[in-house]
Amino acid sequence: MILAVVLLLIGFVILVKGADFLVEGASSLAKKFNISNLAIGLTVVAFGTSMPEMVVNIIASLNGESDAAFGNVIGSNNFNLLLILGVSGTIFPLVVQRKTVKYEVPLSLVAVLLLYLLVNDGQLRNKDENVLSRIDAGILLLLFAAFLFYIYRTMKSTIDQEENEAVKIFPPWKSIGLFALGLVMLVGGGKLVVDKAVEIADYFGLSKKLIGLTILAAGTSLPELATSAVAAIRKNTDIAIGNVVGSNIFNICLVLGVSGSISPIPFNTAINFDIYVLGIATVLIMIFMFTLSVRKLDRWEAVILLVGYIIYTVYLVNLEQ
Repeated sequence: MILAVVLLLIGFVILVKGADFLVEGASSLAKKFNISNLAIGLTVVAFGTSMPEMVVNIIASLNGESDAAFGNVIGSNNFNLLLILGVSGTIFPLVVQRKTVKYEVPLSLVAVLLLYLLVNDGQLRNKDENVLSRIDAGILLLLFAAFLFYIYRTMKSTIDQEENEAVKIFPPWKSIGLFALGLVMLVGGGKLVVDKAVEIADYFGLSKKLIGLTILAAGTSLPELATSAVAAIRKNTDIAIGNVVGSNIFNICLVLGVSGSISPIPFNTAINFDIYVLGIATVLIMIFMFTLSVRKLDRWEAVILLVGYIIYTVYLVNLEQ
């Protein structure tokens, strides 16, 4: 069992480093074609930080581990909103752009509500079980396409101030090599993570749902945690919160959309509670952004999010006992 835990941790390291290599290679190639830093940040980097969830989910759904697949996405989103924003906001109060409050946070709430409706429509389809069908997955992908269009409009209307770190430019062969290596590491690390997480769950008699909501969720959210924490330390607060909100939209619309398109995923209605938590957390973020210090997450508000995540995690663990 110790070996399984060690291999799980190694798998997470491979996943995160693989995502890093993929982002570096893709960003370098994009820069070669004179694509701005802003465009790279909103597309390549955003895709890259969601790749661990994507790979783990595809492997889990193909292996028939539907609870782990849903738990990974919902758990990652709760981890992002409650823990990552809690940690980042405690380090430094997060001030965000008006468009994030006006469009991106509400869109992330729409994604949560849409997912809830799609996975609980079994009765409407006269089915005994709820499932994320290929049609449902297509609807999520359509919402993701709308989000991409929004990003495109944002890029056109925003001047690239080149405030972010300069993208490293490598020779084409090295860029392609980094991209390919990152992809291989993501697939290999993802397979290792899923296999060992399931092995650990079976050993301790834990549900795949709990493993997905906790271990897989935390592990696959490491890129977002690192990005947001570093951004908060550097007082680049818009990146800290924009990264989290954008990642949540990516996770629901793209990750579940692609996973469900490959193979329909049965839904365990016990996970509805975790969707409720996600919905409440998203609404809470909206309330914090519209009250008192407008468009700002104060430290005391960040602490509330942190405490909320601790209570939620304790509840999940006690539920298994």
